[in-house]
Amino acid sequence: MAPVASKANPLLSKVPWRRIILRKISGGSIARAPSSSTAAESETVIAGTKFLEAFSEEFEIGSRKITLETGKIARFANGAVVLAMEETKVLSTVASAKSDGARDFLPLTVEYQEKQFAQGMIPNTFMRREGAPKERELLCGRLIDRPIRPLFPPGFYHEVQVMSSVLSSDGKQDPDVMAANATSAALMLSDIPWGGPIGVIRIGRISGQFIVNPSVDELSLSDLNLVYACTRDKTLMIDVQAREISEKDLEAALRLAHPEAVKYLEPQIRLAGKAGKQKKEYKLSMVSEETYEKIRSLAEAPIEAVFTDPTYGKFERGEALDNITQDVKKKLEDECDEEGLKVLSKTVDTVRKKVVRRRIIGEGLRVDGRRLDEVRPLYCEAGNLPVLHGSSIFSRGDTQVLCTVTLGAPGEAQRLDSLVGPPSKRFMLHYSFPPFCINEVGKRVGLNRREVGHGTLAEKALLAVLPPEDDCPYTVRVNAEVMASDGSTSMASVCAGSMALMDAGIPLGEPVAGLSVGLVSETDPSTGEITDYRILTDILGLEDHLGDMDFKIAGTRNGVTAIQLDIKPAGIPLDIICESLEPARKGRLQILDHMEREINVPRTQDGRNSPRILTLKYSNDAIRRLIGPLGALKIKIEEETGGRISVSDGLLTIVAKNQSVLDKVMEKGGIYKGVVTSIKEYGAFVEFNGGQQGLLHISELSHEPVSRVSDVVSVGQVLNLMCIGLDVRGNINLSLKATLPKLGSNTDPAVGESVAPVPQTPKVWKPVNNFQKEQESKDDPPMGVGESLSSIVIRSAAECDDEEKSTGLSRSCKDEVPMDAKKLKLGMEVTAKVHQIRAHGLVLDLGGGIRGMFRFETGSRRDFEVGEEMRVKCSSFSSKGIPVMTLVRN
Repeated sequence: MAPVASKANPLLSKVPWRRIILRKISGGSIARAPSSSTAAESETVIAGTKFLEAFSEEFEIGSRKITLETGKIARFANGAVVLAMEETKVLSTVASAKSDGARDFLPLTVEYQEKQFAQGMIPNTFMRREGAPKERELLCGRLIDRPIRPLFPPGFYHEVQVMSSVLSSDGKQDPDVMAANATSAALMLSDIPWGGPIGVIRIGRISGQFIVNPSVDELSLSDLNLVYACTRDKTLMIDVQAREISEKDLEAALRLAHPEAVKYLEPQIRLAGKAGKQKKEYKLSMVSEETYEKIRSLAEAPIEAVFTDPTYGKFERGEALDNITQDVKKKLEDECDEEGLKVLSKTVDTVRKKVVRRRIIGEGLRVDGRRLDEVRPLYCEAGNLPVLHGSSIFSRGDTQVLCTVTLGAPGEAQRLDSLVGPPSKRFMLHYSFPPFCINEVGKRVGLNRREVGHGTLAEKALLAVLPPEDDCPYTVRVNAEVMASDGSTSMASVCAGSMALMDAGIPLGEPVAGLSVGLVSETDPSTGEITDYRILTDILGLEDHLGDMDFKIAGTRNGVTAIQLDIKPAGIPLDIICESLEPARKGRLQILDHMEREINVPRTQDGRNSPRILTLKYSNDAIRRLIGPLGALKIKIEEETGGRISVSDGLLTIVAKNQSVLDKVMEKGGIYKGVVTSIKEYGAFVEFNGGQQGLLHISELSHEPVSRVSDVVSVGQVLNLMCIGLDVRGNINLSLKATLPKLGSNTDPAVGESVAPVPQTPKVWKPVNNFQKEQESKDDPPMGVGESLSSIVIRSAAECDDEEKSTGLSRSCKDEVPMDAKKLKLGMEVTAKVHQIRAHGLVLDLGGGIRGMFRFETGSRRDFEVGEEMRVKCSSFSSKGIPVMTLVRN
């Protein structure tokens, strides 16, 4: 057969495999690489190699090597910088619109994003992609926005967008500070006018030693988390979370942070010198001097008359100022002054600012007539909504906040999906600013950046005084609802939240309060330096708007727990910031005095509406039987009772909104609440479950020997009991020790044992003056698991007395522990030790906590000693289930 010639694919034959000539692109020019190919080959289409010209700067701060790089990626952005610290890299880009859009404000937008690819993971969402911004992303965006916004020149109203993305994360460094520094470098490279650069640094403290640029692991051990932003000589932004740090130590941390943050400036300047663009001449929307003087002459006198009258309230003052603006507008319309009408609103606001600042600095008079260091009148009320777990109202002047507290199971903690930090948090404070609180109409949609920021600030302030998780297993949600706003609602939320938590019975380490400190200053127009200033305690909303800074400080009597500083000018000297700490402390102490007069200790937890939480320990097999296949029984119990059950390894946690719901859940699980009706020598009779009677035998009272029943229980006492079965006559057997922890026991129940929970120690936050008898303390050992429970034959009192008389062991029966027949068979021989010597016999230790009885026979040996070993065998069981042993003779 003739060979078949292979046919080449005509399409593939035209592709010049291995003949591609590469091109090099360097500095924007294209150069062809030399080639020895034939003329025919040189005519083919070729691909080239592009060389990206990159510029970088390396430096070191706080033992961390940091790299700034530009030119490799995001080349079309107005400015783009990648900042790297170890294996964590963050990209920040900036872009600006071509026109100002005829507006009178700076539309600056900052977006920070953490995508899951940065840690090598796929999002655990249905669409497997990132969705709306998370709370952490909004907070990091605010952290970048606050220090860069004051440095844009006045009148620059072009839209600016900053986008920061985490490219990779090793989990060791928090990318938020890195993104802020990268944004500063990107603005320096762009053609956008900006008064930077800035440096942003994080300071921690472990064992009294300050740490610059701490890692995430170091921050978990630190009692201070300070983020500080500055220019070369002025402070721009401060954000603090601390555990009651003193003002003196805080000032030391601030003075350490400034020179460390300044180290970021020179590398940015050098990088801008290498790769930066020439700053473009943007159009600035400025008010002409002639227009300003014309509007000032019309508005200044009536504005000053309004501000000199302290009887005006917030809305009355605002209405009067609006009327003045309308009067000026009519005069400008009569004169057909188009330029003045365009800038009327902003110019009148400038006039207001100068009038207020002149009165404060020159005369020491505030808008509402207060002294500079005076706190507004206060109103405090705790427990105003008694049905809730906790509630409070706090008013400072016209600012009013209603706080509520809701407690839940540990499994209801919020799950966090971030690159760094803990996977969940059990304490949440949600701040809400509805439109009605300022008498406006608005629409509530999605997460609000301002609400998230204020809520997080109040949350950080209270987090420092919460008891440890081992002592308080609750998940806590605080809702701060602003009812009226006239300045510093976030600090009012701290005060109201502290009272509401104590009203919920949570023992805070210390009550927490907060207030805002403001600044009014005069500057030299030629140098921009502050020549005179006044510090204001507890500022109004108007003083916040017309002043230079909003310095929110929260803490206890012992120190500061949270700080947030926002400013309007291009920086404030650090000395003024540190000087503001003392007026804030004095004002905070005044507020704490009022709060403590309303509530100074946590409420007791004995109210019918108080939440209940119970932690029980089971074997894993028992938990599986209790919750059912796929949790079917658990779901059924929750639906029928309204309680919530959370399961972890060996632990079952029940959370109920009140005691009655908890009782229903416990009954579904085999635990009943009963009342002791009578006490006998051998036990107590208990009424439970709507009139049923059961016997609580003396051996089921405690894991320790009990000599008298009345030492443990009394008639009328309410007990939580476990039903352990029925005897041969159908009588109900109850156990108290099955609901108590057995100290020193670390063994788990064997597979197949009863699902009865052995310890029933309520894991609650123990409030002061709690009348409940609780057995927990810091020195208690961990919960153990008790022994298995056997069935006990119930007899009448007469039968028991007859038996005791016949055996002569009336005393020893009280100390004997019942024996499970499955563990000891008739005729089984064991080696026992003499545990106790009685008049008519011995109590034997059969091992494993099992006790047996040995009767003396006539003429038999009786000179036994405690601890002596003897070989015995099981000959029978008493009516109580106690094994009766006989001596094995050689």
